[in-house]
Amino acid sequence: MQDVVLAMLAKEPAHGYELRARLRDALGPLGESMNAGQIYVTLTRLARAGLVVAEHDEGLPDRPDRRVYHLTPAGQQRVTAWLAEVTWPRPDITEFHLKLVAAASARLADPVDLVDAQRREVLRRIRDAQRAALGRDVDPVAALLLEGVVLRLRADLEWLEACERTWTGRRS
Repeated sequence: MQDVVLAMLAKEPAHGYELRARLRDALGPLGESMNAGQIYVTLTRLARAGLVVAEHDEGLPDRPDRRVYHLTPAGQQRVTAWLAEVTWPRPDITEFHLKLVAAASARLADPVDLVDAQRREVLRRIRDAQRAALGRDVDPVAALLLEGVVLRLRADLEWLEACERTWTGRRS
């Protein structure tokens, strides 16, 4: 969640409620169950880590608690690193979807390029699992586990292809 919030702030500084609205919009029906307090807890942690700074919004004297959050240079570096990350140990589809949305809205990266990088990583993992499954000394129970890994990765690959179709269509 921290990386998603940072990426959303990369587009422009925002209040906590604006960030929550962006996340709800990006997640569609899945965003309705998001706890509003989670955004503020995340922003507090990011501020303590030196990744964001908060400034009081001078435009609203009747709401002195209202803060606008900005990325620090360290926050910007973390967003850049997060966008370049292609690890896919246990895919968090929601996080990757938000990565695509945040990258596109803030013009940080081309979502199709992010999908392509993930696809290459998933294909590498499929190849590695298939090689391991073909080993001569593989126990049948272990081979079953490897088959499950390959099937899961193939499903991830199909979803990435659906992502690419959607984001390619949005370019037009």
